[in-house]
Amino acid sequence: MANHNQEIIYTRTLTTTAAIPDLFTLSDMITRDRLQNGILNMQMDSTTKIMKRMFDIFFSAMVLILGAPVYLALMAITKLTSKGPIFYKQERIGENAKPFEIYKFRSMYTDAEKNGPQLTSGNDPRVTKWGNFMRKTHLDEIPQFYNVLKGDMSIVGPRPEREHFINQIVSVSPSYKKLQGIKPGITSIGQVYFGYAETVQEMVERMKYDLLYLTGVNLRTDMYIIYQTVKVMINGKGQ
Repeated sequence: MANHNQEIIYTRTLTTTAAIPDLFTLSDMITRDRLQNGILNMQMDSTTKIMKRMFDIFFSAMVLILGAPVYLALMAITKLTSKGPIFYKQERIGENAKPFEIYKFRSMYTDAEKNGPQLTSGNDPRVTKWGNFMRKTHLDEIPQFYNVLKGDMSIVGPRPEREHFINQIVSVSPSYKKLQGIKPGITSIGQVYFGYAETVQEMVERMKYDLLYLTGVNLRTDMYIIYQTVKVMINGKGQ
């Protein structure tokens, strides 16, 4: 058995937020030294990739089919509460640095980025009142299940970012490139336990959680992260 003093869960050393619960078995854990040195070369085996993809297709299809009445209501309210399109699409960088268009319910005014790419902050004036509710409950991200069906994304995985911000993150922490080895997700450990990032430095801190995910990718972990995400949605703790 590995030395207990070396095997740890990377918790409060990441941020001052709540510690990550024991998501992984002891064999899945990673030592502090390995994480700090950026030695994260573990990859999913072919069986795990197939199971994860099958789960993604089944789960996203069920969400889109069973939730259709709710989505129609969200579409109507989005259209009636502010001018502009119902959906919003934006280029993000996915697996193997491949760009794709991510879909969301529009939560901001149409001229939100007239001054260039910006990260969302608390009480952001660019966000509509209805959009603020959707962001807190993550309802604006429901169209991303279509991205999952297309194969651009997974249910669980590192959040996809824009190239503009990725370049800034990599300049601070090149380890970010390791996250591009798998499909990005609708939700992630970083999204649940760190939340939205308002600065590049916060994006770097959140990245550490997602690097931890790479050391133990499996359906048990994914199910736990989905469960925690639902709790965040119910409590309206998104942004």
